[in-house]
Amino acid sequence: MDLTFSDEDEAFRREAADWLAANLTGRFAQARGLGGPGREHEAVELRREWERELGRAGWTCLGWPKEHGGRDATLPQQVIFHEEYVRAQAPTRVGHIGEGLIGPTLIALGTDAQKERFLPPIARGEELWCQGYSEPGAGSDLAGVSTRARLVDGRWHLDGQKVWTSLAHEADWAFVLARTEPGSKRHAGLSYLLVPMDQPGVTVRPIVQPTGTSEFNEVFFDDAVTDADCVVGEVGQGWRVAMATLAYERGASTLGQQLAFRHEFDHVLRRAAELGTTDDPVLRDRLVQSWVRLEIMRLNALRTMTSLGGGEPGPEVSIAKLYWSNWHRDFGELAMAALGEQALVAEGLPYELSLAQRLFLFSRADTIYAGSNEIQRTIIAERTLGLPRGPK
Repeated sequence: MDLTFSDEDEAFRREAADWLAANLTGRFAQARGLGGPGREHEAVELRREWERELGRAGWTCLGWPKEHGGRDATLPQQVIFHEEYVRAQAPTRVGHIGEGLIGPTLIALGTDAQKERFLPPIARGEELWCQGYSEPGAGSDLAGVSTRARLVDGRWHLDGQKVWTSLAHEADWAFVLARTEPGSKRHAGLSYLLVPMDQPGVTVRPIVQPTGTSEFNEVFFDDAVTDADCVVGEVGQGWRVAMATLAYERGASTLGQQLAFRHEFDHVLRRAAELGTTDDPVLRDRLVQSWVRLEIMRLNALRTMTSLGGGEPGPEVSIAKLYWSNWHRDFGELAMAALGEQALVAEGLPYELSLAQRLFLFSRADTIYAGSNEIQRTIIAERTLGLPRGPK
């Protein structure tokens, strides 16, 4: 694994840094540092406009092939852009589900018509997506989904419920895992459908979180419809497509996330120094150990992505998800310890939380969403290490 940057890479860094400095001005200066877990409600319209600005300048979908609206950027260049993006305190992206999940899935497995229809609006920052996977009775056990879809007169008709759907209230489209073969069970008979959200048959109900915000939602499909050709892969073979999407979610798209973690760490460290809690040698040791784990996380992610050589992510990327989710949850607890007594006092009324307080509350879910710890360990054991399957 070569982590050095070439002269070409450094030129790319200067280009990215210069563009961000020149464009995070005027109305966009107000968006600096906004968004993120527990804060997705902040300046949504302005951040959507920023997404379109990125698209116009060619700063979205860097790793996509040029023929699909990307830059064919190398992994080092993608890392560089994420580094400069965080360094510039640019707002948290609202288009990451489209760019990092459904986009790569369509590039790998979609039809030409699907690529032509859906990829350009994602690259331009014009259409936002959400992920219709989890259900009340099928979360980590995703193969238990019961949302149904039937093909009638050239259109799919969907009935069922999804839950914990991130940003569904902002999304234009959803990719939905639904059961299309009556009587089928588990992994068989599932299809991967692309469904428009703005229609009478779709109801979105926000879920209020401990942070007081609602980026997660329940989504109800009541005879919602989508066109017959809005199925990715073969009908009844949606499990493979869904697993490919999860691999992208746990893979390269986490590079920017980990740089955001560094930003959180630096903030907590500065705040602890201001409050004097770093005088405690035990707390200092915990901060050092957390920093070491953060560096290991970044290097391991880069090693994993480099080993892919541009290929489709495999089950080994579950190692990264297991690692970052536990680190982030533990760091949320450490952030509260670093604040000392201030951790118990809200920033303002009625429920204005500090970064550390939001971090603590939101990170409790990290080891559950996008595949729980138990699921990740099973994937690593069975599909990466080749251990025998556990009893059902």
